[in-house]
Amino acid sequence: MKLRQLVLAASAAVFSLGLAAAPQVGAPAPDFTVVDSKGNSHSLKDFAGKNVVLEWTNHECPFVVKHYSGNMQALQAEMKLQGAVWLSVISSAPGKQGHVSGAKADELTASRGAMPTAVVFDETGVMGKAYDAKTTPHMYLIDKAGVLQYMGGIDSIPSAKVDDIAKATPHFANAASAVLKGKKPDPAISKPYGCSIKY
Repeated sequence: MKLRQLVLAASAAVFSLGLAAAPQVGAPAPDFTVVDSKGNSHSLKDFAGKNVVLEWTNHECPFVVKHYSGNMQALQAEMKLQGAVWLSVISSAPGKQGHVSGAKADELTASRGAMPTAVVFDETGVMGKAYDAKTTPHMYLIDKAGVLQYMGGIDSIPSAKVDDIAKATPHFANAASAVLKGKKPDPAISKPYGCSIKY
């Protein structure tokens, strides 16, 4: 009997931890501390008073390649023009697909004409798991008060075809437009699609 009670108690504890760890739209975004491709440290609290975009990425993923045909760069440029911080997050563990060195990350940024504020590394997966990031790309938008306002897919068509970008509902862009105007995104949550993150 005691063993069963211990197992149930342990299961409840794990379940409650899981619930506590899950990010919630409308609640404070999970804090993080990560190092970027140039060796600089970044924490969410460093960006107080600014809108923050988190974009999980893997340059070898065809869904990421699709959006780096120009769509992601345009979104990055627009958000930075509006004063937002854009962090491209690499959660691929060392030795797994998508993991790169800082120099390679900078090379990719330059060759693709990308414009993130920084490319940050989450080699242990702590940040990705705190945000429950599932795919590349997986998009998050945090407002100036540090509240998570959007999480989900970049758009509505889960394909790797560039031609589908123009046909899709741009969930992330619509959410960003709403937040920049001080409004609530609708939808605030959408289903992400892409390659699984290689934790």
